[in-house]
Amino acid sequence: MYDHLIVGAGFAGSVLAERLASQLGQKVLVVDKRPHVGGNAYDHLDDAGVLVHKYGPHIFHTGSRRIFEYLSQFTRWRPYEHRVLARVDDKLVPFPINVDTVNQLYGTSYGPEEVEALYRERSESFPHPKTSEEAVVGKIGRELYEKFFRGYTRKQWGLDPSELDAAVAARVPARTNYDDRYFTDEFQAMPADGFTAMFERMLAHPNITVRLGVDHREVDPRSFRQMVYTGPVDAFFEYRFGKLPYRSIDFRFETHDCERFQPGAVINHPNEHEYTRVTEFKWLTGQVHDKTTIVYEYPTADGDPYYPVPRPENADLYRKYKELADATPNVRFVGRLATYRYYNMDQVVAQALATFDQLASHEPDPDLVETNREPRHSDVDLGPSDVIPRKPGKRTSFAA
Repeated sequence: MYDHLIVGAGFAGSVLAERLASQLGQKVLVVDKRPHVGGNAYDHLDDAGVLVHKYGPHIFHTGSRRIFEYLSQFTRWRPYEHRVLARVDDKLVPFPINVDTVNQLYGTSYGPEEVEALYRERSESFPHPKTSEEAVVGKIGRELYEKFFRGYTRKQWGLDPSELDAAVAARVPARTNYDDRYFTDEFQAMPADGFTAMFERMLAHPNITVRLGVDHREVDPRSFRQMVYTGPVDAFFEYRFGKLPYRSIDFRFETHDCERFQPGAVINHPNEHEYTRVTEFKWLTGQVHDKTTIVYEYPTADGDPYYPVPRPENADLYRKYKELADATPNVRFVGRLATYRYYNMDQVVAQALATFDQLASHEPDPDLVETNREPRHSDVDLGPSDVIPRKPGKRTSFAA
């Protein structure tokens, strides 16, 4: 008899399994339909021997010391500050937009105050923006919106920004400094041996049994006392009210016989091409290899559920499922898919640790509550429609 069945071996499931096993001495069964642990953060060596992220680039960053120190039990870290370039007007410029972006784009030599004035002069007044278009144009004006945001958002979401809720881009940064880092969190690093190795260490406790390629419905309900479910909440209830809408990505990988393919880890293509961006993994991982692998991302309405579509009718549909979830005894719904929210990796860890605190009858850590609440930059870099600034944190040195 297992104390807990945990459905899903991604961040939410793995963190809860490790805590329940190591801190409460519980016997835990973890099942996942996929043939690997790690969820969407899974990485592996491709046929050329290059370490790649199967489900798109994942970059770890957090402002929470507790989360960073918790994960540090299972990995060494490689310091890494993510930077993104955008191809606009046939130029590669820093993104998010900062002083250098404006100067490179327009051939000017503005300083911070002049760039701030430029935003102010070009922005349009929307005291209460209702759409993503109004949210962005109200910050930086229509020209920069058209160059950096509209095309990317249309590709990413399959909708014009005028059709998307303002929350999608309500806090788009209009930087008036020279900071070209994509994230500003205090802790920014990549697992030195990759994400998969970190998950394997997390799940190596003798009280944890992992079964891959297994649907949770195949598990005898008499073999466990409680369940933690981290999969799609609508699937759990057999789509009783219909499917919750998601956007997915068609990842197309290419390996090239050269050490470097492009001048940075990620290049966004907001206007040309059907793909949104190109990632070269060796920039993220620091791997030394005579070949390199890149991935093109083509957003699609079909495929694995990655990004909940932020529209009011979808939120209303999720609320119906949440009522069912709240009324289901002995099952806790945790993680992105189970709560129909886009969470960064550290926010999923925060939610899992907070859930463990509840299960162990601890007071919730205020740091975890705050981390879980904040909308921020995406660790999978959704692009302009998902770039949300945080209060800058001090930079932290990491042991190798």
